[in-house]
Amino acid sequence: MNLTDALHLPLSTGVFYALPFLVALTVIVFIHELGHFLVARWCGVDIEAFSIGFGREIFGWNDKHGTRWKVAWLPLGGYVRFRGDANAASMPDAEALARAKNDQGNFHGKPLWQRAAVVAAGPIANFILAIAIFAGAFMIVGRPMIEPRVDEVVAGSAAEVAGIRKGDLVVSVDGAEISDFAGLQQAVMTRAGEPLALVIDRNGEKINLTVTPELREEPDNFGGKIRLGLLGVKRDPMGPVRYERMGPVQALEAGVDRTWFIVSSTFRYLGKMVTGRESADQLGGPIAMAKAAGDAASMGFSQFVAVIAFLSVSIGLLNLFPIPMLDGGHLVYYAIEAVRGRPLGEGAQEWGFRIGFSLVVMLMLVGTWNDLVRVATVLFGG
Repeated sequence: MNLTDALHLPLSTGVFYALPFLVALTVIVFIHELGHFLVARWCGVDIEAFSIGFGREIFGWNDKHGTRWKVAWLPLGGYVRFRGDANAASMPDAEALARAKNDQGNFHGKPLWQRAAVVAAGPIANFILAIAIFAGAFMIVGRPMIEPRVDEVVAGSAAEVAGIRKGDLVVSVDGAEISDFAGLQQAVMTRAGEPLALVIDRNGEKINLTVTPELREEPDNFGGKIRLGLLGVKRDPMGPVRYERMGPVQALEAGVDRTWFIVSSTFRYLGKMVTGRESADQLGGPIAMAKAAGDAASMGFSQFVAVIAFLSVSIGLLNLFPIPMLDGGHLVYYAIEAVRGRPLGEGAQEWGFRIGFSLVVMLMLVGTWNDLVRVATVLFGG
């Protein structure tokens, strides 16, 4: 696409991506803040505001408890403000903190375990949302099951080097049973360069092989690349696919497994990034998330809901990072308070929040920069 074509893109293209993204983000933020809200209400905390978005209020109302429910103009997040908070990041107000112990509804006067429970409830609510979505899909639609049989071995690939042949059925990877082709992909995609023990069923005979997935770059449909561990095996795209519906208990277990896979894959990537085996160019920002939501919405409601589940896990996990200003940062402060027997001083907390804010902004800038690089690649080539 050249610049002339880009300048003639219809406005509806941006709306097509922005609207599903805002819907998805609103659902995720609402559930996250609802987790904080419900546990805080259970602990007897007075809640001054429940906001979807930041900035000036568009509309809102007060409930019977005096909480102001509102929607604000900047829809990229939200917050619950408790009595005693100085700001949306739940930093304690100095004056309110001084009388917190005698103020039953003051969040900062509550026992340590209650404050920690309130803070942790937001990310936990995100994980519960994802598990519920995945479990519901497995019960209603069913899990697509494609036999993990090798229909083609790519010449020169890791699979060919390891001795995998056409017609082989993958039974397990590193001791984990493989029931479908998607499970095989998940087992190797984050394990590039790591030797894996495979058990192969070849004409009824069990064979043990060791294969080391290669690190390959694949297009991410947005002008960029995503690095994955690949064996170099393919399935017949016209092969049979069956959908296996699950009962409630089995679906719940599968939902937990799918959620944990997203969490563990994220940690594995971050670990490789810290050790220099991965770069930060795989991080995405709001543009990448908007495209993912828009593409999923164009494929149908079930795909869109699945993206909501994935983003919910990602946002919940991000909020648990030990960065002041995020929920994980608050939990670190509470852990320090538990060890010291008293909270950090006001100055230390304020500097912590400033550093945390800088880190969050930096993370957002890196993701947005990566998005813009991908957009430029689509528009101008390269």
